Amino acid sequence: MIPTRAPTTEGVALAARKVAEILPAPPLLPLEVEGRTIWCKAECLQPVGAFKIRGAWHRLTALTQAERTAGVVGVSSGNHAQGVAWAARRLGVKAAIVMPVDAPEVKLANTRALGAEVVLYDRPGGEDRDEVAERLCKEREATLVHAYADPWIIEGQGSTGTEIAAQMAVLAGGPPELIVAPCGGGGLTAGLALACPNARIVPVEPEGWDDVCRSLAAGRIERVLPDAPATACDALQTPATRPINFAILQERCPFGVAVSAAEVRAAQRLAFAKLRLVVEPGGAAGLAAVLAGKITLSERSAVVLSGGNTDARAFVRVLSTAD
Repeated sequence: MIPTRAPTTEGVALAARKVAEILPAPPLLPLEVEGRTIWCKAECLQPVGAFKIRGAWHRLTALTQAERTAGVVGVSSGNHAQGVAWAARRLGVKAAIVMPVDAPEVKLANTRALGAEVVLYDRPGGEDRDEVAERLCKEREATLVHAYADPWIIEGQGSTGTEIAAQMAVLAGGPPELIVAPCGGGGLTAGLALACPNARIVPVEPEGWDDVCRSLAAGRIERVLPDAPATACDALQTPATRPINFAILQERCPFGVAVSAAEVRAAQRLAFAKLRLVVEPGGAAGLAAVLAGKITLSERSAVVLSGGNTDARAFVRVLSTAD
């Protein structure tokens, strides 16, 4: 069900052109950390609050007419869901999104508001989301739009790096040497690696959900452990990366970093105080690693902040409670 072609740098360039035709580039904002300026890519300001809109647009615009007529099925805790729903509505394509019953209510509501059908699955009860999606695809003869293990999705997310490179050339005097990004299944980080081949790419995951970190260290794909703790970083709760992603990550990412819940909250508070941005827990993971001193900064360093879909009450608690 998942396309087997490899994502390419040419595909990233095509995706970047397609995205630029319909969306303005989110700003690259300076932030002083440890006496250095890091550049924060505010993907939380996208129409759906996350970079996921990029891959969804690149994927759905590549569908044949027959595939558009049959519709698409996506799997997501919320950000990819909204990206697919947004693109589907704009293109007149039917979309069904398999989402966990414990997804943040704001993400469920936003996905429905964009016109997509939401099909819930019991993540806490151990139900397999991929099995649910596969069943729907067979029943409806629909196309699966995977959240990260899809060449078009990887290329579309890579357009983030294309924009970062162009913006830093103007603002920082040269292309990025380091890009730090939140990581779930590895769609964004793999795309960044293709877009910016001369930059170090560092994926960041929440503690206990650091399967990509462990996979890079082991040299083979490792799954999230069965006793993985609860995490506020719902966007980064993927069970394992896939070969299409890992082949790129293994070549380009020397290591990954895990961050604690307290480090994530500190990053959310700082992004709000210094950058005036609302960033959800998963979207703040990359910044959390930088602020915690877990990554050695380069002369030209960038951090991806994505997404910005968080329940208001949860965000208020983060801002009002000091760790």
